[in-house]
Amino acid sequence: MTRFSYTVKDKSGKTIKDSAEAASRSILIEKLQQQGFFIVEVTDAISSRPVFVKKSKKAARKFHRKKIKLNDLVSFSRQLATMLEAGVPLIRSISVIESQIESKEFSRVIADVQKNVEQGASLSLALAAHPKVFSQFWVSLIEVGEASGTIPKTLDKLAFYLEQQASFRSTIISGIIYPSILFSVCVGAIAFFALVVGPKFKTIFESMGADLPWITNTLLAVFELIKKNILFIFFGIAAAIIFFRKFVRTHAGKFMFEKFLFRLPTIGEIFKLIIVERFSSQMSLLVDSGVPILYALDITERLVDNITCALIISDIKESVKQGELLVASMERSEFFPTMCIQMITVGEETGELSKMLKHIAAYYQEGVETFMKRFATIIEPFMLVFMGAIIGTIVVAMFLPLFNLSQLG
Repeated sequence: MTRFSYTVKDKSGKTIKDSAEAASRSILIEKLQQQGFFIVEVTDAISSRPVFVKKSKKAARKFHRKKIKLNDLVSFSRQLATMLEAGVPLIRSISVIESQIESKEFSRVIADVQKNVEQGASLSLALAAHPKVFSQFWVSLIEVGEASGTIPKTLDKLAFYLEQQASFRSTIISGIIYPSILFSVCVGAIAFFALVVGPKFKTIFESMGADLPWITNTLLAVFELIKKNILFIFFGIAAAIIFFRKFVRTHAGKFMFEKFLFRLPTIGEIFKLIIVERFSSQMSLLVDSGVPILYALDITERLVDNITCALIISDIKESVKQGELLVASMERSEFFPTMCIQMITVGEETGELSKMLKHIAAYYQEGVETFMKRFATIIEPFMLVFMGAIIGTIVVAMFLPLFNLSQLG
């Protein structure tokens, strides 16, 4: 028999440190799990060192990138859920995951999380020390998991949510990126003609002393204007972009920009559906994980990343505090679609609010994804026609004088 020291958490989230004798570490872990404890660490009482891990000096790690991506968070939550479910102690699990991380910054964050946990902090507190990486959404879910002893299940739900959001974001970006590329190519073609081709044709026309058609004169004048003011145009566009980005980062600027987007036909409706999907998916996961409704609303208000919706959620929260149903204040806001209101009504009446919120999120996510795919398909021929018209006009204007001279000859 070997004596082991162990650190566990009970169902209330209280940390317990003690020692016990067992034939092996795995037998002790199984015994503690049967008693309803969540395993944090099991160490050899004689050596006072973790049974699992013994770090050795290694060559400097090579990272594939510096910044943290959404996929890093997905992998972390999925791997940690799997290892904890398999009975691997928390500290060992974090250590193994940290050794496989590809992001330099994320590796540093997880190493600090591991250090704090080793010093006795709970996982939720260790994550809360890095709010730029792990939002209140993460911390609250982990707190609930620690209190209920269901951290693996909570992490598994969180990983699934993050995977859905990553896929959803990818679909939206894919729908926008192709039209953006076509537009950039069109702008590049105009710049090339204005700076390179146009001046050469102008020299040829002047040497011939030919009378130029109005379309050619107009285009050459535009090219000349662009060439003379290219630096002013470039810096003007850059300054406008910088000013716009700074403006929309302010509370007033962001609020005004949101109002503008909401008023746009079709695009405003899709923008609203994206916000409703974000609200529904976050609320669904929080409520399903056992977070109280008021606390869930408070977290969603901070994380929805839309001032208009955040103000509405704040009003909903105050109404719920006064004893009203969630759906009553949502309906008064006139922000949420009718179908959303009806499904939440059913959810509150049947006690299946989290399930209905999940269905709402899935419904609007599918709707937005379908629109973005159709948008990319529809906008492509319009962009191609637009590019063809611009470049065709330039070509006709440049070669028309030459064609007229050849006919005269």
